[in-house]
Amino acid sequence: MGNIHAYRMSCTLTFGDIYGQVLAWVGLIFISLATALSLMGASRPLFALVAVGLILVLSLPFLVFAFTTTLLNHIALEPREQSSSNA
Repeated sequence: MGNIHAYRMSCTLTFGDIYGQVLAWVGLIFISLATALSLMGASRPLFALVAVGLILVLSLPFLVFAFTTTLLNHIALEPREQSSSNA
């Protein structure tokens, strides 16, 4: 038949790899909330809700993309050693 290899999948992702992404998104959330509070104080509560919602909706796909690509970059497939008992 063919030469079939078994592979071992390992993930080397650590929290330090995504720490910067988490900090950037938390900073964005705080800026969004500060914007909402300033708009609430200016008697524009509808604009405040729209601003927070827009920032969250627009930033979430970028966050998911960054997390996913970082995770995929840290997945490794390594071939397993073949034992001689397999015939």
